[in-house]
Amino acid sequence: MKLSSQIKPISYLKSHAADIVRNMREPLVITQNGEAKVVIQDVHSYEKTQETMAMLKLLALGNKQIEEGKVVLAEDALLIADGRRDMQQLLERRLLGG
Repeated sequence: MKLSSQIKPISYLKSHAADIVRNMREPLVITQNGEAKVVIQDVHSYEKTQETMAMLKLLALGNKQIEEGKVVLAEDALLIADGRRDMQQLLERRLLGG
C-alpha cells in the first residue's frame, strides 16, 4: 500500500469529512501547510495494525529471552502447564546442573 497516492490537504478533510468516513478503504494522509500531519484509517485496519504490533512485541520479547537463556524445553513447559512440574523446581534444577 502506497500512502503517496492517498494524500489530501486538511481543507479537503474539512469539506469532505462525511464522504471520507463513508468511503474509507485505505489510510489517508492529511497534510497541513504542505507537511504530513496525520493518518486516518478505518477501525478494522487500525485493530489489525495493533494486533500485528502486539505480536511483534511478543516475538521480540521471546527472542530476547532466548538470547538470555531463559528457555524451557517444550516437554517441561507441558508438564508445568499440566501442574505436574513446578517452575521454581525446574529453575533450581537447571541452576544446579541437574
